[in-house]
Amino acid sequence: MTIAATRTTTAVPTRALLACGAISGPLYFLTSFTQAAVRDGFDLTKHPASMLSNGDAGWIQVTNFLVTGILMIAGAIGLSRTLEPGRGSTWGPRLLGVFGVSLLFAAVFKADAGNGFPVGSGPATLSTAGILHMTAGSVGFLSLIVATFVFASRFSREGHRGWAICSRATGIAFFASFAGISSGNANAVVMLAFWATVLLAWGWVTAVVIRTAR
Repeated sequence: MTIAATRTTTAVPTRALLACGAISGPLYFLTSFTQAAVRDGFDLTKHPASMLSNGDAGWIQVTNFLVTGILMIAGAIGLSRTLEPGRGSTWGPRLLGVFGVSLLFAAVFKADAGNGFPVGSGPATLSTAGILHMTAGSVGFLSLIVATFVFASRFSREGHRGWAICSRATGIAFFASFAGISSGNANAVVMLAFWATVLLAWGWVTAVVIRTAR
């Protein structure tokens, strides 16, 4: 009786944590794309989502970073509870947790305005907050990229070849676009590719969390 009660008690919060991780990506992109569509001067071919933190409505994106960061950390904790012991189960959730923490830092240290957003802003200039924002983003994105390969290794060991291939492909695509935008030559193609692969990577996170929950 005691064992059954204990299992019920632990299963409910774990499912809740996994649910938090599953909705973090959809919530982030729903909020970001909605703002991108309605805020004057914002252009998907020129501006990353982090620049939405600027301007009178910037608090919306700041809140978006905070909420989705907390949800991602919760999801990482949920994954660590449900995956069996092993290298993948140890480092995979930890790396996703680092990604979640990076979103919190991105909320505290806003990206610099510039390149026409908000309307009227001139060329982008680097501030201390902007540098810290980029540093946090780089650490978070690299953690997410490495996580795709860590989970890919686990899927391979378990015989889930399709999941392993998709995980590695996601990591490679995301790394390529991240390298492109970090090069300083972020033209329209590079920027759109970055948006697409961030969406892909977060979609991968959602899929892995849902798979685990099932």
